[in-house]
Amino acid sequence: MRVLITGSKGQLGNELQLLSKSYPQHTYFFTDIEELDICNLKAVLSFITDNKIELIINGAAYTAVDKAEQEKEAAHKINAAAVENLCEAAKEYNAYLVHVSTDYVFDGLKDKPYLETDTVNPASEYGNSKLKGEENVLRYAIPSCIIRTSWLYSSFGNNFVKTILRLAKERPELRIVADQHGTPTYARDLAKAILEIITFHKLPQKPEIYHYSNMGEITWYDFARAITEIAGIAVPIHPIQTKDFPTAAIRPPYSVFSKEKIIRDYHIYIPDWYDSLKDCMAILMKSN
Repeated sequence: MRVLITGSKGQLGNELQLLSKSYPQHTYFFTDIEELDICNLKAVLSFITDNKIELIINGAAYTAVDKAEQEKEAAHKINAAAVENLCEAAKEYNAYLVHVSTDYVFDGLKDKPYLETDTVNPASEYGNSKLKGEENVLRYAIPSCIIRTSWLYSSFGNNFVKTILRLAKERPELRIVADQHGTPTYARDLAKAILEIITFHKLPQKPEIYHYSNMGEITWYDFARAITEIAGIAVPIHPIQTKDFPTAAIRPPYSVFSKEKIIRDYHIYIPDWYDSLKDCMAILMKSN
């Protein structure tokens, strides 16, 4: 297929570029804002028709969670309105859409892994904007899948892993939230899952929602301890409560996903979070 990938300079986009070489069955068009402004419907329609795009992977997103509380319009423009543009173009030219969403569409008040059918109830503007994007995909009812993910990190861009590595070298001790539960997702694993799905499986002809993260359940405190342990940095890390670290946006206190549906439908192997963290850390430590 001829595949358009948006957000190519983001964590997922960069990993898709690396892994695409292992899936030469497709012709890829990697774009970011410089190559294609997905907020411009005319530009999207033109790009898709000129390049005969058959499948779109939307990895573009406004991800500044706290800033979104003040920059509501910017968040909704990229996370919702631009998704509508992609849906319109996909419908017009019979292209398939894979749209990446987030755990922030949930309020995090459950105490067991979230299913795709669970009620959405975002507690932040970022979550609201991402939910609107999902709703656009569902409303257009085009052949598509929405893949929600959580706690994304990689060797690219800014993320929790890189922040902890930096702070662990700069500060005598760290204080990390220990009452928010979830699962990290190595962007390379998510990229591989997406490429496996579009290459080797029959894609659903109506919108389907899937959850994808690595396996396991931890807190941010656990995550930070694992990062410093693997890096061999002996810095004291103290657990704190969410109330001790106020942020502009409310984080879901629990956002562990059930991955049963995506495993059942596509027979993909999902690595444990710790194994994937070690893989990513090996790349980071080699580059430093």
